[in-house]
Amino acid sequence: MKFTLSWLKEHLETDEPLDKLADKLTMIGLEVENIEDKAKALAPFTIARVISAEQHPNADRLRVCMVDTGDGGAPVQVVCGAPNARAGLVSVFSPPGTYIPGKDITLGVGTIRGVESRGMLCSAAELQISEDRDGIMELPADAPLGKGYADWAGLGDPVIEINLTPNRQDCTGVHGIARDLSAADMGKFREPGIRPIKGEFPCPVQVKVEDAALCPGFALRLVRGVKNGPSPEWLQQRLTSIGLRPINALVDITNFMTYDRARPLHVFDAKKVKGNLTVRRAKDGETLLALDGRTYTLDSNVCVIADEHGVESLAGIMGGEASGCDDNTTDVLIESALWNEINIAQTGRKLGINSDARYRFERGVDPAFMVPGLELATKLVLELCGGTPSENVVVGKQFGEDRVVDFPLSEVKRLAGIEVPLVEVKLILTRLGFMLAGNGPVVKIAIPSWRTDVQGKADIVEEIVRIVGVDKVPMTPFDRGEEPRKPVLTPMQQRTRRAKRALGARGMVEAVTWSFITNDAAKLFGGGQSELVLANPIAADLSDMRPSLLPGLVAAAQANINRGYPDVALFEVGQVFRGDRPEDQLVAASGVRHGLSSSLGLGRNWSDPTDPTVLRTTEKRVLEAKADAFAMLAAVGAPMQALQIVSGGPAWLHPGRSGTIQIGPQNVLGYFGELHPRAAEALGADGPMIVFELILEPIPQGKQRATRAKPVLELSAFQPVSRDFAFIVDRNVKAGDIVRAAQNADKKLITSVTVFDVYQASGNYEAKGIDPDKKSIAIAVTIQPREKTMTDQEIDAVAAKVVAEVTKKTGGTLRA
Repeated sequence: MKFTLSWLKEHLETDEPLDKLADKLTMIGLEVENIEDKAKALAPFTIARVISAEQHPNADRLRVCMVDTGDGGAPVQVVCGAPNARAGLVSVFSPPGTYIPGKDITLGVGTIRGVESRGMLCSAAELQISEDRDGIMELPADAPLGKGYADWAGLGDPVIEINLTPNRQDCTGVHGIARDLSAADMGKFREPGIRPIKGEFPCPVQVKVEDAALCPGFALRLVRGVKNGPSPEWLQQRLTSIGLRPINALVDITNFMTYDRARPLHVFDAKKVKGNLTVRRAKDGETLLALDGRTYTLDSNVCVIADEHGVESLAGIMGGEASGCDDNTTDVLIESALWNEINIAQTGRKLGINSDARYRFERGVDPAFMVPGLELATKLVLELCGGTPSENVVVGKQFGEDRVVDFPLSEVKRLAGIEVPLVEVKLILTRLGFMLAGNGPVVKIAIPSWRTDVQGKADIVEEIVRIVGVDKVPMTPFDRGEEPRKPVLTPMQQRTRRAKRALGARGMVEAVTWSFITNDAAKLFGGGQSELVLANPIAADLSDMRPSLLPGLVAAAQANINRGYPDVALFEVGQVFRGDRPEDQLVAASGVRHGLSSSLGLGRNWSDPTDPTVLRTTEKRVLEAKADAFAMLAAVGAPMQALQIVSGGPAWLHPGRSGTIQIGPQNVLGYFGELHPRAAEALGADGPMIVFELILEPIPQGKQRATRAKPVLELSAFQPVSRDFAFIVDRNVKAGDIVRAAQNADKKLITSVTVFDVYQASGNYEAKGIDPDKKSIAIAVTIQPREKTMTDQEIDAVAAKVVAEVTKKTGGTLRA
């Protein structure tokens, strides 16, 4: 929510300095995010006139303009590509050396297609005062040349931006913000009464509401004989100061009401409306060309305002182009209505429209201000455009439900720990618009219509405390008692943190992706069940709860690849959904690598991807995914000696370049490998993607035994010994079986066993000395003496045990 200091002072009589007002706003819950002084930032920009605009000799879309900057000097030559650059146009000029905020550049003297340009004519977007990029700014012909644009446009007024929580719909208007500051002793609240405008004739247009649940109230008035055109300077400055583009007086009045009083309105050109208005559900397949220039296809869940022609407006969100007001409008229908908040939010998400009206209606507007808002808008129309008003047409409720709470004064002390006298409670709540009755320990409090978020006693305490000041709430330590403190983090929270640290240490970057994916992607990864399909998705391509983190990670990696960053290593630790039961909501840790992100240092390879050397490179990269997974498992305390690797995995992994990590066939922890080419194609991914995904819940919790305190790190006084062994085994023997057999040879002395080479025939390559149905697997065995340095004979004895155990368990023979 943006507003200027002078705008605020129209509703708040105050002499407090800006910094104090900003601090108080933050203290009462209206957090100030930014204060912008545009006059200082835009000081170099001046008002200038285009004397001539000739076609650029070397470019069809450029013009060479001679510009009178108003400084009394010779005209300045400027090359301009705006379609509206023409002789006589008054616009905004920036000389060389000026910083252009909308482009984040400092302007210099340049040569464009062989023609020198000594400055720039600017658009509103380049000055960051609106999003209008269609052309350079067009100012009134009588704008003073040479004067600073910011001073002329009234941009010297500081712009304050606050971050609103969704419950404070009353502060989506400057009027409500001023009320809060007044309650906090920052000034006197100005609230002149709104007098009804007497209608001169009955309104000829009637309104029918087919579903009161979608539209609880609707007010309408016709004003005949208006003269539409540019709005007055004060109104244009109000809108431009917060980034809105003035359109015409009628539309500008509705935008002003939206930001000033948090009351969105809509105006119809009455001559373009045929017959009466009906508030109804749209028919499936109906379309509307809206004021944003887009055509929307509607369904029966969308609430619309229609006439005999068809749909004229998306209720509470945006009007239609066909009935919009322009300079030729002479009769105008002003609409002020109440809409169902949930339906507004659903329609806005479905159609992808984020309008100022939607922002306020989906949070809830003041129901009691529906008719007064219409009266105030009518007053502005009569003042700025003239005309003769009709009587009001009001359908449905004009007021909200009365809400009265029995409030024990002791609740403030009980919930907030501070004593607030009754006199101060009454003063605070009265200034906020509440009404109090009674002087006893329990008072009756009537909640104002614009505070739909206040529902009970705790909400009233919150209102009192935020005005008194949360800094007044005493610091009260919790009673720790004599028992030892329990861990703050749950075991799963600890696992999550350790997993993130381990993957970050592997050089991977954490990503956070949507919890929703397309239905096709969900089915690809084992999801897509009807119970996991969203009833009201925020977008068509985010329709299903994700059964895996990988679709989102692959999409994020591909987005980086498309933008010239092919070397990607991303991971995410988050929730996945395998069903609609609570136990089907699991925590997964997943990662994806592409390009040169691997720590194996594989380098670039432009060879034929079917070449065996490339295939061996991809196989090595699969081992990198395995290393990522094992590093994470070790960090979270998994029993590493019990882990088993089984070749292959789910259908979304390459069958020959993937593996399953498990602790026995009944406890599968996850998978690693290369993403299957069909899965990559379905996800729109380029090239081989190396991935892994592990589920944290089934990882066994390490057993904790009561032991005496030991040093954090115990280093043996004896040098470890490493011996290498190569065994020839059948091709179907798993390397993990050899590793486990070697470890079991002497569990006391053997501390680690690792595989460092596999040698076998592959494709057109022949493994010399190895039968085609055999393979050679080499392992490194680390022997750690415990009590004394081992002799050669003792080491040889352990080695003999290793050979004997591997031969016994796998049938392998020691390679000569």
